[in-house]
Amino acid sequence: MLAKRIIPCLDVKDGKVVKGTNFINLRDAGSAVELAERYYQEGADELVFLDITASIEKRKTLIQLVKDVSSVIRIPFTVGGGISDIKDISDLLNNGADKISLNTSAIKNPELISDAAKRFGSQAIVVAIDVKRISDNYKVFIKGGREETAWDGYSWCKKAEELGAGEILLTSMDKDGTKSGFDIEFISKLVKIVKIPVIASGGAGNETHFLDAFNAGADACLAASLFHYQELKISELKSFLFQKGVNVRL
Repeated sequence: MLAKRIIPCLDVKDGKVVKGTNFINLRDAGSAVELAERYYQEGADELVFLDITASIEKRKTLIQLVKDVSSVIRIPFTVGGGISDIKDISDLLNNGADKISLNTSAIKNPELISDAAKRFGSQAIVVAIDVKRISDNYKVFIKGGREETAWDGYSWCKKAEELGAGEILLTSMDKDGTKSGFDIEFISKLVKIVKIPVIASGGAGNETHFLDAFNAGADACLAASLFHYQELKISELKSFLFQKGVNVRL
């Protein structure tokens, strides 16, 4: 059985790591390179770096910062933000990224998922999907949560898998930054719909929340502020999960 993964997330704006609540009210959380190195030393399984305003500002991901981060870690490194074509993907993979996260561009041009999967392999292509409950439905949002799409959350996750995505990074906008727990309802249903790994994101507040997400079927859990401000150490979290019977790398 594959080990469950703990993944810190660096949301980057203007070269600095930031964190907000429900995708707004961003505050500074420090240096991306320093945090990346700390997480690597603390035992993170992977690292995700999202240039969260690149799509809004219609610019490319910060290549130099990706290079700098990749130079201080030896774990799988996923990069997203402002990626709009195959050249962008190639540039990032050639400059330290191990995987690419597509979000807005995947909705705007679904063929980018299949083209990228064919060229670089599905294992290198993560589709990040931001969902928000609207009435009784989960709707997909893009552009850093600013724009609602016509897609239902479950349908887009399934479509991403069909197009060749290797993983889904599922973020609950309602839960983001609230520390009230992951969206267990969505995760538990989603893992029955898709066969590729699901990374749960949005809402981590304590050790039990990670346990709940893994018990619901998530393959990995991603968190940001909880780790940035050292409210929970990765080593302590993994020890807790191991004691609860979760297969994690210690």
